[in-house]
Amino acid sequence: MRIIPAIDIIGGEAVRLTKGDYSTRTVYYHDPLEAAKAFEDVGIRNLHLVDLEGAKAGHIVNIRTLERIASNTKLEIDFGGGVKSTEELERAFNAGASQVTCGSIAIKNRSLVLEWLERFGSERLILGADCRNGFVSASGWLEDSSLEVTSFISSYSQKGMKYCISTDIAKDGMLMGPSIDLYEEILKRTPEIKLIASGGVSCLDDLYRLKAAGLYGAIVGKAFYENRITLSELGEVSSAS
Repeated sequence: MRIIPAIDIIGGEAVRLTKGDYSTRTVYYHDPLEAAKAFEDVGIRNLHLVDLEGAKAGHIVNIRTLERIASNTKLEIDFGGGVKSTEELERAFNAGASQVTCGSIAIKNRSLVLEWLERFGSERLILGADCRNGFVSASGWLEDSSLEVTSFISSYSQKGMKYCISTDIAKDGMLMGPSIDLYEEILKRTPEIKLIASGGVSCLDDLYRLKAAGLYGAIVGKAFYENRITLSELGEVSSAS
């Protein structure tokens, strides 16, 4: 199972929110590159980089942060936040993103995402399926939809989408454990999807539980930043995975 540290960006700084609430922002690194290099130094190979301002604004805002991390590390970066057009998608790839997460755009413009899937291939795109009470949310979690999350993921998998990141918003930043039941239900419905868990990880045991449940990857954010999981432990679990 991939261990994927998260760096969320506002104003060029690495921050964390609670349940996606922008008013709960806590700054952990003034320079996100410092965090990225620390992850790389312990053997981490992947990074989840989210432009929170971009997600809210509907276009990429913190492109410079992506460029700096990509050009100064060898991390495989999946980038999300504000990618709403082919031009923005190409900007992210040109700035160094290995993969781009399609969140709000996958809800609001399915035909465009399917066009991207055909043009850029399934290895470069990740479906963002973040949900609240079982229904997909968009626009930096500020808008809820009527799309049931398991059906939403299944519909994209049937069109060739291979990767999916899913966050139970109620768990995000709460350090109360991930939504194992939700992920097991998704994998039961769509066993072929490479599912990446996000939100709620509080300790090493949570990571082992996700691995046992068949998750392809797990994103770790606040648990690291709040010293619930150390940098060396992240590196050890990543090496063992």
